[in-house]
Amino acid sequence: MVKEATEPTNVNPFVPYPATLKDVTDLTPDVKLFTVVLDRAEDEFDYKPGQFAFVSAFGVGEAPFGLTSVAHRKEGLQFAIRRVGTVTNTLHQLEPGTKLGVRGPFGNFFPLDDYKGKNIFIVGGGIGFAPLRPVVNTLLDRRKDYGNILILNAARSPQDLCFRSECDDWGKAPNTKVELTVDAGDENWKGRVALAPDVVEELKPSPDNAISIICGPPIMIRFTLQRLKKLGFGDEQIVTTLEGKMKCGLGKCFRCNVGEIYVCRDGPVFTFEQISQFIEQF
Repeated sequence: MVKEATEPTNVNPFVPYPATLKDVTDLTPDVKLFTVVLDRAEDEFDYKPGQFAFVSAFGVGEAPFGLTSVAHRKEGLQFAIRRVGTVTNTLHQLEPGTKLGVRGPFGNFFPLDDYKGKNIFIVGGGIGFAPLRPVVNTLLDRRKDYGNILILNAARSPQDLCFRSECDDWGKAPNTKVELTVDAGDENWKGRVALAPDVVEELKPSPDNAISIICGPPIMIRFTLQRLKKLGFGDEQIVTTLEGKMKCGLGKCFRCNVGEIYVCRDGPVFTFEQISQFIEQF
């Protein structure tokens, strides 16, 4: 089972903590990695892989983003942000030193302690790999606690592969294999050209003593789920994190409900056993 959602520790969860943009790194042509530090030591909070926070661009608005950093590394709060709208376009234009607001953490998280001793199969598509990065880094920081780790990072093109350089380092860990695939290659791409669900079928991960964690576009998730079930994975062995149209982050504004589920309040991490009756609505 995934863990229940937690609420932020500040007195008023709707008021952001003052923060500063420390660093910005290009990941793809339309995705940047933002490193943010809170201005006051007393505002620092713990968080787990799978949780999210809201980032405010003052005078423009705020938006929710999954935390792509891991708390125990003390590297600041990191967010992989794709340029898609007013807030994200503004964030993409900011320089280090800019003042921001952060509120969180929100949501539940991947119960990685429950996966100890298990083999882990991770599938991420495009920007969907962002919330999986802290999962990978936590697993590798505690490598002896887990069985074999197989990672599939998929994207539309080589230029759209998030954290491509980090994949090389991940693959050097013991009993850890990283596969890359793109929908369409280019003249410089020497790797695999195939859709993620087809690669899953090719890799044939065993469901024995295993957990699969997937995140990506809805169509990728849907067909990857079909392949995993064909390989023998049960719904309780498949975990995902869902992107909903979240506004408040506390399940108060009713913007992210699907059936009886509120993505921000009940998730964003779910097993497919929990959401099987609603999966076509996501």
